[in-house]
Amino acid sequence: MKVLYDTILKAKYTGRPNRFVVTLDLNGESVLAHLPNPGRMWELLFTGVTMYIVPHDKPDAKTKYRVVGIERDGVVIMLDTNYSNDVAQHLIENKLIPGWEEWRIVRREYTVKLHGTSSRFDLLLTNDKGDEFLLEVKSCTLFSKTGAMFPDAITERGRKHLLHLKELQNEGYHTGVLFLVQWDKAQWFLPDYHTDLEFAKTFKEVAPSLDWKAVAVAWDDTFTMPTVTHECSYPSSILDTEAHDSGVYVMVMHLDHELDLEIGSKGMMHFKAGYYMYVGSAKANLTKRIERHKRKRKKMHWHLDYFRGHCEMIAGLPIRTSLDDAECTLADAVRGVAEWDVPKFGSSDCDCKSHLFGMTENPIHNQSFMNVIENYRMNMLDELVNS
Repeated sequence: MKVLYDTILKAKYTGRPNRFVVTLDLNGESVLAHLPNPGRMWELLFTGVTMYIVPHDKPDAKTKYRVVGIERDGVVIMLDTNYSNDVAQHLIENKLIPGWEEWRIVRREYTVKLHGTSSRFDLLLTNDKGDEFLLEVKSCTLFSKTGAMFPDAITERGRKHLLHLKELQNEGYHTGVLFLVQWDKAQWFLPDYHTDLEFAKTFKEVAPSLDWKAVAVAWDDTFTMPTVTHECSYPSSILDTEAHDSGVYVMVMHLDHELDLEIGSKGMMHFKAGYYMYVGSAKANLTKRIERHKRKRKKMHWHLDYFRGHCEMIAGLPIRTSLDDAECTLADAVRGVAEWDVPKFGSSDCDCKSHLFGMTENPIHNQSFMNVIENYRMNMLDELVNS
C-alpha cells in the first residue's frame, strides 16, 4: 500500500491566524503550518487537539510545515485536500467503491466545453464499453457521531458545479460526484442545509440524475492509502421536512468592555466584557433574520438590537429544524455550557431565564459549545434517519 508522506510529526493545535495557516505546539516550540483545507472545520479545531504535519516540500514556502491530518475522539482524519484525487484514483483502480467496479481512470483534470462554457473535472473514467464518466471529488470533514454533511461553508461555486454536472448529464455524458467522508463512523450523508441551504436544495434536485456516492474511509497515523469501510446512506426524506428557511439560531458576539446599557422597556442592564451567545428563532426567513442581526444600523425592535451596536459580530449559526420547542431547549443547552447569563434578556415571551449567555472564551473554539451546535444540527437527526 502506498504511504503518502515520508516524515510525519505530531503537534498540538493552538490557533488559526487565517484560513490557510495554523499555529502549533511542536515539542514545546511554537510553529506555523500551512493548512491546505480552507474549510471552517469549527467542529475539529480545538486548542490542544493533535494535528499531523509534514516538513514543507517547497523551499520558498512561508511556513516550515504543512498540515495533513487531525484527530477527533482518537480517530485520525485526513485534511490534506491535495491528495483527494489520489485517494479517489486509488479506490477506483482497486475496485473498492461499491457499484463502481467497472470504471477505471483515463485522465485527471479533464476539461469539457459546453455551450461556450469550459469546466474542468477532477477525473475522467471509462469502462470496457467505452463510456465516459466525468467525476468530481469532494473531501468531507463535517461529521457528527454517526452522520456526515457537506459543505461546512457556503459554496456558490460548488452549487454551480452541481448544476453543470446535471446539464452535462442531460447532454449525454455520464457524470457524478464522489464524497470522501474522512470519518469511518459516519453511517449517513446529507448536504449541509444548515450552512448552505441553496447548495442543499440544488443537491436535492440534481442527486437523482447523477451517479454519486458518499463513502466512509478509514485512516491511521501512517497515512497509508485508506480503505472504504462502507457507503453512507442518503436519507433524502429529511430534506423534505428539515431543509427550509426556518428554525433557530445562535448569534455569537464579542464585547470588549463592561457596559451598562438601556434595553428598551427593560431599562438599564449590565453586561460583562466577554463573548456572548444569543438564542433566537424564526418561523420564516431565517437567513434574513440572521443578516438583520448582523447589521448595526436598524430600527430598534428586539432586545438584541440595542446590544448589537456595541459589540463585534463573530458568527451567526442557523439550525434549520421543524421542532416546535427548539428555541427554548436550545437556550437551555447553551446555558448549560455558558459561564453567565443576562437575566430575562430576549425571553420576555417564554419561561426561560434568559436567551443571552456569556463566556470568556470564543464559543466557536469551545468544544462544549460546538457540541451543542452539533447535537442540534446533526445528532438529533439520527432518530429521523433510523425511523
